[in-house]
Amino acid sequence: MPTVRIINEHENDPHFLTLTVIEWIDVFTGEDYFKIIINTLKYCQENLDLLLYDYVIMTNHLHLIVAANQNHKLSEIIAAFKKFTTKEIYKLLAKDNRKYILWLLKNSYSKKKDSQSQLWQRENFPKLIESDEFLAQKADYIHQNPIIKGYAIKPEDWKYSSARNRYLNDESVIAVENYPT
Repeated sequence: MPTVRIINEHENDPHFLTLTVIEWIDVFTGEDYFKIIINTLKYCQENLDLLLYDYVIMTNHLHLIVAANQNHKLSEIIAAFKKFTTKEIYKLLAKDNRKYILWLLKNSYSKKKDSQSQLWQRENFPKLIESDEFLAQKADYIHQNPIIKGYAIKPEDWKYSSARNRYLNDESVIAVENYPT
């Protein structure tokens, strides 16, 4: 399958992205794994000018509505995010003695042939946010993900979702931007 990329002329515009663990392996099953994702998103916000509008972190993927300011390219921010989280999550998997998960990742058919430690699928499936309706639809999709999976009753019940920011005005996990106008 060819890699879908962010189009250069829309490099800094808001996009809906899906970042998925290879083979949909449930890696993010404990608080420390979620913290790596959140702390790396925070780093990207503070140091790489990532604009985070909405997010949800599930056990094997995350959805984001993000953009980049003019000083950085969104594709480069996402590449840096993936590189750093891969390194940190592999360290944590080893520390937690999760040998079976490490074996699954190492032996995945989805990983690049020359890769020793791949975590993420190459494709991010970027969708340019071109209308308020599309933005609303994707934000709702993000917030409904934990409910559909059975992790929560209401969107704001899932700790690792921007639904908490939007519905409860709770930025205790991570801050999000107001929607672009």
